[in-house]
Amino acid sequence: MFAAYAARIDPDAPLDGLELGERPAPPDRPGWTTVTVRAASLNHHDLWSLRGVGLPAERLPMILGCDASGTDPDGNEVVVHSVIGQTGHGVGPDEPRSILTERYQGTFAEQVSVPSWNVLPKPAELSFEEAACLPTAWLTAYRMLFTNAGVRPGDTVLVQGAGGGVATAAIVLGKAAGLRMHATSRDEAKRERALGLGAEGVYAPGERLPRRVDAVIETVGAATWSHSVKSLRPGGTLVISGATSGDRPSHAELTRIFFLELKVVGSTMGSRDELADLLSFCAATGVRPVIDEVLPLERARDGFERMAGGGLFGKVVLTP
Repeated sequence: MFAAYAARIDPDAPLDGLELGERPAPPDRPGWTTVTVRAASLNHHDLWSLRGVGLPAERLPMILGCDASGTDPDGNEVVVHSVIGQTGHGVGPDEPRSILTERYQGTFAEQVSVPSWNVLPKPAELSFEEAACLPTAWLTAYRMLFTNAGVRPGDTVLVQGAGGGVATAAIVLGKAAGLRMHATSRDEAKRERALGLGAEGVYAPGERLPRRVDAVIETVGAATWSHSVKSLRPGGTLVISGATSGDRPSHAELTRIFFLELKVVGSTMGSRDELADLLSFCAATGVRPVIDEVLPLERARDGFERMAGGGLFGKVVLTP
């Protein structure tokens, strides 16, 4: 079957390790289901995999891609939850938690095999392309906002780095849930688009906000960390799920964190139940993922290059 896969690891030139070509179809395995992929979406995790983060060279070649929607062997329309080993279903009780492409072949292919427990029904209201955007970036944003940030309707939230998949999802989901969303971006056009998605205010990186916020959604890392901490009200919460600009900020702002009794909460992906809730939320409210571009799988490299260049606003979706 045709697939986009990591053939080599290169921390400095990750796209040099990306190959497109034939790979073996997934074998039958007790307790697992093979999904025929109709759509799959890119995440920064795929780029980090090509750098060798979470993917050692001895596991190559590895088909990339965490997210997918498609059909199961009975023709049912489904969405794949990409966290493997979250329970004993299909992998045994001692299986370490991982996501697709770290230990198991991913979704950038004509088929993907996952434990049957990891397959959820796709709401009829969502297209395959829309549903394929949800299991990683949108699920991460959902958990950050509604499980870990501790916010309620009417609270204010700052999202750093509008345009990225998680950041875009947070703006849309927060607005739909009655939160007052604010966002930053280096790009004026992206700030304008964030306003169109429902952000109440948009700012350049580091710009002082008119008032401190109840929570910050942080995925950028070192470049925005100080601003995130300084933007919080006393007792506010900073939720972090990534560090695309680096994980060692020059100013940790420790004094401000303890003096103002701020909370810093790490957040990774989400549970199967949270993905089910997210799917229902989108179906019921009309909220839809922001898609930057849909490309055939044969043009996966174009999508990777756009993501690596930082020019995206929303998700890139690949269709086998």
